[in-house]
Amino acid sequence: MSKNLTSRAEDYSKWYNELVVKADLAENSAVRGCMVIKPYGYAIWEKMQAELDRMFKETGHQNAYFPLFVPKSLFEAEEKNAEGFAKECAVVTHYRLQNDPDNPGKLRVDPEAKLEEELVVRPTSEAIIWHTFKGWIQSYRDLPILINQWANVVRWEMRTRLFLRTAEFLWQEGHTAHATKAEALVEAEQMNDIYAEFAENFMAIPVIKGVKTESERFAGAIDTYCIEALMQDGKALQAGTSHFLGQNFAKAFDVKFTNNEGKLDYVWATSWGVSTRLVGALIMTHSDDKGLVLPPNLAPSQVVIVPIYKTDEQLEVITKKANGIIKELKALGISCKLDARTTHRPGAKFAQHELQGVPLRIAIGQRDLENGTVELARRDTLTKEVIEMSDLVSTVESLLKTIQEELFDKARNYRDNHITEVDDFESFKTVLENKTGFISAHWDGTAETEQKIKELTKATIRCIPMDVKKEAGKCVYTGKPSTNRVIFAKAY
Repeated sequence: MSKNLTSRAEDYSKWYNELVVKADLAENSAVRGCMVIKPYGYAIWEKMQAELDRMFKETGHQNAYFPLFVPKSLFEAEEKNAEGFAKECAVVTHYRLQNDPDNPGKLRVDPEAKLEEELVVRPTSEAIIWHTFKGWIQSYRDLPILINQWANVVRWEMRTRLFLRTAEFLWQEGHTAHATKAEALVEAEQMNDIYAEFAENFMAIPVIKGVKTESERFAGAIDTYCIEALMQDGKALQAGTSHFLGQNFAKAFDVKFTNNEGKLDYVWATSWGVSTRLVGALIMTHSDDKGLVLPPNLAPSQVVIVPIYKTDEQLEVITKKANGIIKELKALGISCKLDARTTHRPGAKFAQHELQGVPLRIAIGQRDLENGTVELARRDTLTKEVIEMSDLVSTVESLLKTIQEELFDKARNYRDNHITEVDDFESFKTVLENKTGFISAHWDGTAETEQKIKELTKATIRCIPMDVKKEAGKCVYTGKPSTNRVIFAKAY
């Protein structure tokens, strides 16, 4: 199975596309630009959902659901937001089909069934949610409102790639309303911190926390906070964003409240989200030429047991032993399954679980039962060892933690070795083309320079790091004064 994968060195993009399909994560659908997420790929997303949902609820957020359709008049109420998404919108104009009189057995849009007002299929939900908030908020006693929504959105894309960029994708979007600017800023930064914590502790992906430049901000935001990750091919990937919206949406939808001094004021807002793009980030950060490498904290099955047998009697005895091991592992919160399929040989099972990135594989044969041992294989290092059956459960528990930590350390080392400081434009271009990765360089703060660098190199400013040091310098392109470095990279 994995032998048919194109190597990363040969064609990274092709390797990625093949791996997504061969590992049974997703496939292209009959709808152009959309994907079918298959059970194994969806199981990874469900693990992500579960952890993020827990983290959101621990910080006081509640889940709700809002309509898929947004009336055009509501969508255009916040002008910058509407303008930013206008070209990506799918629009519903009619509400009925009818039999086509000119083509028997076919349907056509009923020309008499035109909607009085067009409906936008949500590319994001600020408009419909803030229209709703207007009815929920009268007083400071109604605040804060901390809402999260798990949903799908549609943004027409011309060039798509499974998980990374599709016309329809799954995500969560948080929308919060606050009485003060300070509260809203704390919320926006807190959610960016939660995304970073999730990326590093569960996805084993190191990230740079930062703020977007004005031209890279979310449409309608005052500030956009982000986490930026680096993939194995040296390209950046925006893994999550959190937006301080100020009072822009409150003013657009006339959402006012009576504050504790009895005065009317506009509400302060945030929104934040991550999507199924995280599955793509997980694949590209850790996987190798043999297939997926999944961090244990997000693997659908952390351990798989493969019986090695010649007779049905041997299979029965091994299965009984394996079920005992599974029971012990599950008691420790470790997900484990027995692959007792009689339609596949052990070698084919090994290849499939290797391709699908199961962190640990246990092989048990008749001789193992007699010797009181098992063979334990690690997916990340592709190493095997024979261990005592009596040590198996404690060894598995320890190894899963080790694998999680070592995957993060490996990704962090790669990332840190691919952050390069440059001070002139020739070096900038050389690093970008040969070494790749993040480039730390001075920028004069103008949108014109940012755009010119993008036109000349295809590199964008990924973020201004939260922990950036103030230092006098000269813009890498114009030579004009600069007070700090920013992070550039080519990106997905």
